[in-house]
Amino acid sequence: MSNNQNLSAWQRFYQRMTKAHELGKEEDIMTDHNYDGIRELDNVLPPWWVWGFVITVLISIFYYVKIFTGDYNQEQEYITEMEQGEKEVAAFIKQDKIDNPDKYANRTTAYTDAENLAKGKDLFTSKTCFACHLNDLGGSIGPNLTDNKWVLGGGFTNVFNTITKGGRPGKGMVAWETSVTKKEREQLTSYIISMQGTTPANPKAPEGDIEWSK
Repeated sequence: MSNNQNLSAWQRFYQRMTKAHELGKEEDIMTDHNYDGIRELDNVLPPWWVWGFVITVLISIFYYVKIFTGDYNQEQEYITEMEQGEKEVAAFIKQDKIDNPDKYANRTTAYTDAENLAKGKDLFTSKTCFACHLNDLGGSIGPNLTDNKWVLGGGFTNVFNTITKGGRPGKGMVAWETSVTKKEREQLTSYIISMQGTTPANPKAPEGDIEWSK
């Protein structure tokens, strides 16, 4: 080792943390082990590594006691945090609707409950949608509404927009925006979505190149 008086503070600290021997003085820690001419040095583990290991063991003991023998429960903590997060999100949206009403003006709601789907089915009949798409939505003059090919795009948003604004010019699909309320259009769209994947009696061949999308 070099004389510590000739070393800087950093060098002295480095030596204490590594206990490394200087190059050229390996003979001091050379062992008798010889492997094809390769000699083994008897270096000690660096103190920083030893202390890191000791601290890791102590933390693991504390963790084990805390998690498995104490009152702490990770699953319950997760549930509590999720519930709190949902409350905060709901509160934010509620306030945001007050602060920015225009931001939510065009949002739509998809229904899956029996009451709204039944209303959507009634609207499908009363608004004569069945005349072009048939009662089972298998398609006649209009496209089959149960397959995954769509002319103007599938999914709730696209179907809702088609009902609202109408179909392709000259194809007979009128815009229902002025004669059907927004909620009724949502119910009608939800019913059509609920029929996705069903099997009509005489399904019309798929039309359009747009695959189903949410």
